[in-house]
Amino acid sequence: MAEGFAAAGAIVLATGSSETKIAALTAAPARPGVTFARLDVQDSAAIDTFFRGLSQLDVLVNCQGVAKPGAEWEEADFLTVIDINLNSAMRLSRSALPLLLKSQGNIINVASMLSYLADEAVPAYTASKTGIVGLTRAMAHRYGPSGVRVNAIAPGYHKTDMTRALWENSPSKEKIAERAALKRWGLAEDLIGPTLFLASPAAAFVTGIILPVDGGYHSG
Repeated sequence: MAEGFAAAGAIVLATGSSETKIAALTAAPARPGVTFARLDVQDSAAIDTFFRGLSQLDVLVNCQGVAKPGAEWEEADFLTVIDINLNSAMRLSRSALPLLLKSQGNIINVASMLSYLADEAVPAYTASKTGIVGLTRAMAHRYGPSGVRVNAIAPGYHKTDMTRALWENSPSKEKIAERAALKRWGLAEDLIGPTLFLASPAAAFVTGIILPVDGGYHSG
């Protein structure tokens, strides 16, 4: 998504928690328009400092997320996943709001097909992504009178590192593709267009929605 925004002409600051991954990305061939920075989304003080260091912000994309299959029934892991996936979206949005009010910008949260379905292996992930739906709607009404729109996309099964064990396993890969209306897995690139649309003036009268980007999986 960062590269998609940059390709559309945006100046993008992409953040993450892994110093190793950020170092690797920084050392890789240049990505025009994209720079990388470390940010701990569980640290409110660090988030406030980060946004105070920016002079302008037009779009905030809250796409942080983790899952711990099988471990989320333990309280510590449950609370960690909820904090990273849901609570941090509130932290980041609150800290970014002064900049977004100045630019009349917008927020895009990343929900999931598990905002509508359930997976017993990841109760915290399921709960957090369901919570993103409610938070998105509440923020849309809270910030809407000030001209800031808030929407979300809800990805389905996309070929990412998080889902690698499934899409490298032929039976699972085929079963998932068969349920989708488009009969294939999503790619990371499939998230770019919907996110750009919600961020753009083309969606000027769109707020509080959750846009599924799952190839028709959750309706199947």
